[in-house]
Amino acid sequence: MDQIIRDNTEKHEFLVHRSVFSDKEILARERAEIFNKCWLFIGHETEIPELGDYKRKKVGGRNLLFVHSQDGEIRALYNTCPHRGALVCRENEGNSRVFRCFYHAWSFKNDGELVGMPGKDGFPEDFNDEGTKNMKAVNRIENYRGFMFVNFDENAISLDEYLGNAKEYIDLVVDQSENGLEALGGVQEYSVRANWKLLAENSVDLYHGMPTHKTYFDIKQAQDPNLKRVKLEGKGIELDNGHGVIEYVAPWGRPVAQWTPIWDEKFKADMEEMKVKLADRFGEERADRIANYNRNIVIFPNLVINDIMAVTARTFYPTSPGYMEVSGYSLAPKGENEKHRLARNNNFLEFLGPGGFATPDDNEALELCQEAYNNNQEVEWNDISKGMVRGEGNALATDEVQMRNFWRQYNTRIQESLEKEAALK
Repeated sequence: MDQIIRDNTEKHEFLVHRSVFSDKEILARERAEIFNKCWLFIGHETEIPELGDYKRKKVGGRNLLFVHSQDGEIRALYNTCPHRGALVCRENEGNSRVFRCFYHAWSFKNDGELVGMPGKDGFPEDFNDEGTKNMKAVNRIENYRGFMFVNFDENAISLDEYLGNAKEYIDLVVDQSENGLEALGGVQEYSVRANWKLLAENSVDLYHGMPTHKTYFDIKQAQDPNLKRVKLEGKGIELDNGHGVIEYVAPWGRPVAQWTPIWDEKFKADMEEMKVKLADRFGEERADRIANYNRNIVIFPNLVINDIMAVTARTFYPTSPGYMEVSGYSLAPKGENEKHRLARNNNFLEFLGPGGFATPDDNEALELCQEAYNNNQEVEWNDISKGMVRGEGNALATDEVQMRNFWRQYNTRIQESLEKEAALK
């Protein structure tokens, strides 16, 4: 296979070779060229609000500690002891000034500094003068409006440059609240027997919405027979550096400022008041986008921010070509009214949660794709051409321009490494 994609603008055809979903060598290259070099979401700053707060994270195949150190800095420490390599912290979350390794009881401050070793007389006095026995930190950790990212590549561009014009859409999410967003407790973790890139595609694929999630839309239509916007009208947008978004009219209630018929009159009045406040802050046009439009955002390679009937962040990482581990977070405005928070959480669980209407459907669809890739030798290519005939800038939300943008960035990173390798032979 000498091509990953075939991008034929004259023929309006975009094809992806199916080996990228099943080939172990491709996965190894992805880890080297994508997960080792791109900005990866580690968590939201509000997950660790107090000094000493920490959470264990798996990011880009690494075991990390996401910690709010005593000096006020938020760090990502590699969760491995410099002595013999054991995990230093075994608890998933907590608050501590010191981390103590279970194996030989080496102790570290929550900024990673080694502060205690049993049998210290067995080591030279200058044993850690250069700090080489401290817990190592990820050098590149940056924040955009509460969303924290790490990068394992010392030469990577800044997070601000990497996000590029995707920041506009993250801003639309964060600006729902005057006080910013906070992460709600309880990360949802699950696995899917499918390639990670299928979830990246699916998360910004509105084309599958009506057929795959028909049961959900039938229920919504029954609740409100006059629902006009079930057509999911909107646009698909390609963004910088492989990011993409679909932005479309919301056919359901959004606890930011759009009510649904089954909510009571007081709740509906709250929604209208909220919309007035948004207009006062941002003007009518931006307030309308914030309140009445959904956004599914993919930040290359593996962060999805869903701003739909609730706000979620989802990351995923491959453990093999046909298996990924997924982590889902729910976000909400700081200080949100308790009744609004309950509606938001119900919305989240109803559609996006692992037991909701959408996620099991999506997972089944992805696993069916993965199962059928054993036919790759005879049926080699996936088609992601929908909307190419409309021309640049005219994509509907149900088109696939945002996915093509993901694949072009993917192709650049993987194909360049293949060409460099070939040149050295």
